[in-house]
Amino acid sequence: MGHREDLLEGAKRCLLEKGFARTTARDIVKESGTNLASIGYHYGSKDALLAQAYVALVENMSDTFDGSGSGIEGAPGSLERFRWVWSNIVATMRGPGSLYRLSMEVMTIDLPEVREHLSRAQREGGRGLVALMMDVPEEEVCDETADTLGRFYLTLMTGLIAQWSFDPKTAADGDALTEGLRQVIEAATKS
Repeated sequence: MGHREDLLEGAKRCLLEKGFARTTARDIVKESGTNLASIGYHYGSKDALLAQAYVALVENMSDTFDGSGSGIEGAPGSLERFRWVWSNIVATMRGPGSLYRLSMEVMTIDLPEVREHLSRAQREGGRGLVALMMDVPEEEVCDETADTLGRFYLTLMTGLIAQWSFDPKTAADGDALTEGLRQVIEAATKS
Protein backbone atom coordinates (compact mmCIF):
# COMPACT_ATOMS: atom_id res chain seq x y z
CA MET A 1 0.00 0.00 0.00
CA GLY A 2 1.07 3.57 -0.62
CA HIS A 3 0.79 6.53 1.72
CA ARG A 4 -2.70 7.42 0.45
CA GLU A 5 -4.11 3.98 1.29
CA ASP A 6 -2.15 3.76 4.55
CA LEU A 7 -3.60 7.11 5.64
CA LEU A 8 -7.14 6.02 4.80
CA GLU A 9 -6.78 2.75 6.73
CA GLY A 10 -5.20 4.53 9.69
CA ALA A 11 -7.98 7.14 9.68
CA LYS A 12 -10.63 4.40 9.71
CA ARG A 13 -9.08 2.79 12.77
CA CYS A 14 -8.80 6.17 14.51
CA LEU A 15 -12.44 7.01 13.78
CA LEU A 16 -13.67 3.77 15.32
CA GLU A 17 -11.42 4.10 18.34
CA LYS A 18 -11.54 7.86 19.07
CA GLY A 19 -14.31 9.36 16.96
CA PHE A 20 -14.11 12.29 14.57
CA ALA A 21 -13.57 15.20 16.97
CA ARG A 22 -10.93 13.52 19.14
CA THR A 23 -8.82 12.19 16.25
CA THR A 24 -5.78 14.36 15.54
CA ALA A 25 -3.56 14.41 12.47
CA ARG A 26 -0.80 13.01 14.66
CA ASP A 27 -3.05 10.08 15.66
CA ILE A 28 -3.60 9.25 12.00
CA VAL A 29 0.11 9.52 11.20
CA LYS A 30 1.01 7.27 14.14
CA GLU A 31 -1.66 4.72 13.16
CA SER A 32 -0.74 4.74 9.47
CA GLY A 33 3.05 4.91 9.72
CA THR A 34 3.17 7.90 7.38
CA ASN A 35 3.98 11.58 7.91
CA LEU A 36 1.99 14.78 8.49
CA ALA A 37 2.73 16.20 5.04
CA SER A 38 1.10 13.15 3.42
CA ILE A 39 -2.31 14.14 4.77
CA GLY A 40 -2.28 17.51 3.02
CA TYR A 41 -0.74 16.13 -0.14
CA HIS A 42 -3.21 13.27 -0.59
CA TYR A 43 -6.42 14.59 1.03
CA GLY A 44 -6.08 18.34 1.47
CA SER A 45 -6.87 18.28 5.18
CA LYS A 46 -7.32 15.99 8.15
CA ASP A 47 -11.08 16.60 8.08
CA ALA A 48 -11.34 15.69 4.39
CA LEU A 49 -9.38 12.49 5.09
CA LEU A 50 -11.64 11.62 8.03
CA ALA A 51 -14.73 12.28 5.91
CA GLN A 52 -13.47 9.93 3.21
CA ALA A 53 -12.54 7.34 5.84
CA TYR A 54 -16.04 7.56 7.31
CA VAL A 55 -17.66 7.10 3.88
CA ALA A 56 -15.38 4.11 3.21
CA LEU A 57 -16.42 2.56 6.54
CA VAL A 58 -20.09 3.04 5.69
CA GLU A 59 -19.62 1.59 2.21
CA ASN A 60 -17.88 -1.46 3.69
CA MET A 61 -20.76 -1.93 6.14
CA SER A 62 -22.85 -3.41 3.34
CA ASP A 63 -20.39 -6.33 3.26
CA THR A 64 -21.82 -7.35 6.64
CA PHE A 65 -25.18 -7.91 4.99
CA ASP A 66 -24.14 -9.30 1.60
CA GLY A 67 -25.88 -12.60 2.14
CA SER A 68 -22.81 -14.79 1.84
CA GLY A 69 -22.92 -16.80 5.01
CA SER A 70 -24.78 -14.12 6.91
CA GLY A 71 -28.11 -15.94 6.77
CA ILE A 72 -30.39 -13.13 5.63
CA GLU A 73 -33.88 -13.97 6.82
CA GLY A 74 -37.25 -13.22 5.27
CA ALA A 75 -38.46 -12.72 1.75
CA PRO A 76 -37.47 -9.48 0.01
CA GLY A 77 -39.71 -6.62 1.18
CA SER A 78 -41.27 -8.68 3.99
CA LEU A 79 -41.71 -7.77 7.63
CA GLU A 80 -39.38 -10.67 8.47
CA ARG A 81 -36.63 -9.14 6.30
CA PHE A 82 -37.30 -5.73 7.85
CA ARG A 83 -36.97 -7.21 11.37
CA TRP A 84 -33.80 -9.12 10.47
CA VAL A 85 -32.05 -6.07 8.97
CA TRP A 86 -32.88 -3.72 11.84
CA SER A 87 -32.07 -6.35 14.47
CA ASN A 88 -28.63 -6.77 12.92
CA ILE A 89 -28.07 -3.02 12.75
CA VAL A 90 -29.03 -2.70 16.42
CA ALA A 91 -26.65 -5.55 17.31
CA THR A 92 -23.75 -3.55 15.89
CA MET A 93 -24.74 -0.50 17.96
CA ARG A 94 -24.25 -2.39 21.20
CA GLY A 95 -20.49 -2.76 20.97
CA PRO A 96 -17.67 -0.28 21.39
CA GLY A 97 -16.43 1.28 18.18
CA SER A 98 -19.87 1.19 16.61
CA LEU A 99 -19.95 2.76 13.18
CA TYR A 100 -23.53 3.85 13.79
CA ARG A 101 -22.64 5.66 16.99
CA LEU A 102 -19.81 7.35 15.10
CA SER A 103 -22.49 8.42 12.62
CA MET A 104 -24.25 10.45 15.31
CA GLU A 105 -21.05 12.39 15.97
CA VAL A 106 -20.44 12.93 12.26
CA MET A 107 -23.98 14.30 11.84
CA THR A 108 -23.16 17.14 14.22
CA ILE A 109 -19.95 18.27 12.54
CA ASP A 110 -20.24 21.71 11.01
CA LEU A 111 -17.48 21.64 8.44
CA PRO A 112 -18.61 22.47 4.89
CA GLU A 113 -16.16 20.15 3.14
CA VAL A 114 -17.19 17.26 5.38
CA ARG A 115 -20.92 17.93 4.98
CA GLU A 116 -20.59 18.20 1.19
CA HIS A 117 -18.71 14.91 1.00
CA LEU A 118 -21.20 13.13 3.23
CA SER A 119 -24.25 14.66 1.52
CA ARG A 120 -23.18 13.08 -1.75
CA ALA A 121 -22.97 9.71 -0.02
CA GLN A 122 -26.52 9.80 1.36
CA ARG A 123 -28.25 8.71 -1.83
CA GLU A 124 -25.91 5.74 -2.05
CA GLY A 125 -26.59 4.84 1.58
CA GLY A 126 -30.31 4.81 0.90
CA ARG A 127 -29.73 2.81 -2.27
CA GLY A 128 -27.79 0.24 -0.25
CA LEU A 129 -30.56 -0.13 2.32
CA VAL A 130 -33.19 -0.57 -0.40
CA ALA A 131 -31.02 -3.20 -2.10
CA LEU A 132 -30.65 -5.06 1.18
CA MET A 133 -34.34 -4.92 2.04
CA MET A 134 -35.48 -5.88 -1.46
CA ASP A 135 -32.65 -8.32 -2.27
CA VAL A 136 -31.60 -6.63 -5.50
CA PRO A 137 -28.19 -5.41 -6.64
CA GLU A 138 -27.58 -1.75 -5.74
CA GLU A 139 -27.12 -0.81 -9.39
CA GLU A 140 -30.72 -1.92 -10.05
CA VAL A 141 -32.16 0.53 -7.50
CA CYS A 142 -33.20 3.59 -9.51
CA ASP A 143 -32.57 7.13 -8.28
CA GLU A 144 -36.27 7.74 -7.63
CA THR A 145 -36.46 4.73 -5.32
CA ALA A 146 -33.19 5.70 -3.62
CA ASP A 147 -34.61 9.21 -3.09
CA THR A 148 -37.91 8.00 -1.62
CA LEU A 149 -37.72 4.57 -0.02
CA GLY A 150 -33.99 4.96 0.57
CA ARG A 151 -34.52 8.28 2.35
CA PHE A 152 -37.28 6.70 4.42
CA TYR A 153 -34.86 4.01 5.60
CA LEU A 154 -32.12 6.60 6.24
CA THR A 155 -34.54 8.70 8.29
CA LEU A 156 -35.48 5.64 10.31
CA MET A 157 -31.80 4.83 10.80
CA THR A 158 -30.97 8.37 11.92
CA GLY A 159 -33.68 8.24 14.57
CA LEU A 160 -32.56 4.81 15.70
CA ILE A 161 -28.94 5.97 15.97
CA ALA A 162 -30.09 8.98 18.02
CA GLN A 163 -32.09 6.77 20.38
CA TRP A 164 -29.18 4.41 20.89
CA SER A 165 -26.79 7.32 21.45
CA PHE A 166 -29.00 8.96 24.07
CA ASP A 167 -30.30 5.94 25.97
CA PRO A 168 -29.58 2.40 24.78
CA LYS A 169 -31.79 0.93 27.53
CA THR A 170 -34.96 2.43 26.07
CA ALA A 171 -34.00 2.52 22.38
CA ALA A 172 -36.03 0.56 19.86
CA ASP A 173 -34.84 -2.80 18.63
CA GLY A 174 -35.72 -4.74 15.47
CA ASP A 175 -38.84 -6.25 17.02
CA ALA A 176 -40.20 -2.87 18.18
CA LEU A 177 -39.53 -1.25 14.80
CA THR A 178 -41.21 -4.13 12.99
CA GLU A 179 -44.27 -3.99 15.24
CA GLY A 180 -44.48 -0.23 14.65
CA LEU A 181 -44.32 -0.76 10.88
CA ARG A 182 -46.95 -3.51 11.10
CA GLN A 183 -49.27 -1.08 12.92
CA VAL A 184 -48.65 1.61 10.28
CA ILE A 185 -49.48 -0.88 7.50
CA GLU A 186 -52.61 -2.04 9.33
CA ALA A 187 -53.84 1.54 9.87
CA ALA A 188 -53.06 2.51 6.26
CA THR A 189 -54.97 -0.43 4.84
CA LYS A 190 -58.12 0.19 6.88
CA SER A 191 -60.45 2.10 4.64
